[in-house]
Amino acid sequence: MTEKNVTTKIQVLVYNELNQEDKKLVDLAKEATKSSYTPYSHFNVGAALLLDNGVMIKGANQENAAFAGTCAERSACYNAGANYPGVGIKKVAVTAFQNGDFVKDPCSPCGVCRQALLEFEVQAGHPMEVLLVGRDTIYRLDSIKALLPLSFTEF
Repeated sequence: MTEKNVTTKIQVLVYNELNQEDKKLVDLAKEATKSSYTPYSHFNVGAALLLDNGVMIKGANQENAAFAGTCAERSACYNAGANYPGVGIKKVAVTAFQNGDFVKDPCSPCGVCRQALLEFEVQAGHPMEVLLVGRDTIYRLDSIKALLPLSFTEF
């Protein structure tokens, strides 16, 4: 038997350590939580994308009674794909709001969103930087692939 280790490099930051562009993206993700429709989970997730053309787009999770809602990350990506076809995504920021405050620990995308984001990263032909935002701490990762090791990218 052979054993392999998979490691993920994560920079741990606070808001004041971000550059202006990243602060703007994080603020947009936080603003997006206000657009969530979450009558069942009461877990409001916001995502913001910085496209290669400089445009920033936000998305928020949307639930329904059939529990077939859409996560914030995919909401933002599909918005970008529909309105800016062929334009790559440079960065994504994700955060969540619950019980009157932003979540303490950085919020990470679900598996379905990780795969969707990875496909947008592959389409763009370059890494998509990731900012996972908690109340006091922000995780920065160099690529979506860091969130989805051993990923399936041959399609």
